[in-house]
This record gives sequence, structure tokens and C-alpha cells, in this order.
Amino acid sequence: MRERELCIQVAWACRILAMQGQDDLTLGHVSARGSDGRIYIKRKGLGLSEVGSGDVLAMDLECNKLSGDGAVHLEAVLHAEVYRGRPDVGAIVHTHPVYATAMGATDERLEFVNHDSVLFRDGVGIYDAEADLVLGPGNARKVMSALGGRRAVLMCNHGILVADKTIPWVVYAALTLERAVYVQSIAKSLGNILPIPQEKIPEIFLHKYQDKFTDEYWQYLMREAVRKGYADDVSNED
Repeated sequence: MRERELCIQVAWACRILAMQGQDDLTLGHVSARGSDGRIYIKRKGLGLSEVGSGDVLAMDLECNKLSGDGAVHLEAVLHAEVYRGRPDVGAIVHTHPVYATAMGATDERLEFVNHDSVLFRDGVGIYDAEADLVLGPGNARKVMSALGGRRAVLMCNHGILVADKTIPWVVYAALTLERAVYVQSIAKSLGNILPIPQEKIPEIFLHKYQDKFTDEYWQYLMREAVRKGYADDVSNED
């Protein structure tokens, strides 16, 4: 994917996450790894709902800005260290969704309550070394270690980090994690949880989590963003 197209995808990702309630003032960031080895990431100072393609910076794995206007996010090192440690990862989301952030402040762990949770069949990592911002490579590497080969990590008292192969996949995974935690919180309030049997998990995963479905969901989410007014100037270069 060319640089311009990747920047547009990052901007769409920001708008969709905002539409789905994962905005938090000017906090939170989305990035993608380019074929040129650069990291394309939302710039500091804008809310997710405001980001256009012209607000996406290029940086290297040392978090040095290579192109674009504006400043690099303070926690950009999170992205750099995950890309460094996971060559399979093509896109990353770090946000503060309400329910997943709340779970990260408890000893509760994600269970197989519904199909959403099956996306995380390998579990969700737990980063509990520090509740503060992740500002240096030392703690960023600890986040990477907690993530391991999984899709997501709960950052205790902080938020989530989700890593996946493409922008459509990472957005879908971030939205699905929040929904899975939300459904689990409701289920626990209604009675004892009766999880999906472990032996059924691989079959459900195979049936439900396919590239063709994720592409379909991505197209729907972009259409929904247009309908709800979240897509204005998403392709701007100003």
C-alpha cells in the first residue's frame, strides 16, 4: 500500500474508533507500518474524531519524525517497540475504552462469554509494571513482553494496546475487545457465567474470523462513519 493510501487508512481508523466511543480528548493513537519500514502515526494534539490523512506523521523506530506536521505522541515508543518485536504486526491501536480500561483496574480476566471473546482465543496480555504513561523504551518493551504473540494487552489502570496485521483488522480487534468486555460485565451482573466450552473455540474462530468478513466490516464501518458525520475531510492533506 502506498504512503498516501496508508495515511488515509490511519485517519479512517481514528474516525471509526471515535465513532465507536474510544475517543478520549486528544489522547489515543493509531499507527501502521509502511512497506518502506516507516511508521505512520496520528500526530499529537488532535482528538481521534479530528484526524485527517494530513495529520498522520511518519517516524522511524527511534520515534524520530521523518515527515509531516505536528509533534509525535509521547507514547509513540509503544508502537516502535511492538513493531520492533513483532514483524507480523502491520497496525497498532492504543486507546482508553471505558469497559476494557475498567477491567484493567481489576483482577477480572476475559472469559469466553460470546463470539467476540473468541477472537482473543490466545488470551489477553496484562501489563502491570507501571500505571503511568509509557514514555521510554524500557517500559514499552515490558508492554511488548506482556503482549507476546497475542492480539491485545490490558495496560493496568491505563487502557489497551491492540496489534494486528492490517488497519481493518486492528480496528475490528479493538472494537471487538471492548464489546467482549462489555458483554462479560453484563453477564456477570445477571448470574454465574457459563462460558463457551474450550473445545468449541477453534471451530468458532475458524468460522467467524476470516479476512473476507473483516474487509466487509471495514467497508460497513466507513459507510457508518459517513452517515454519522465522522468522515468530513478524512482525506485532507492540510
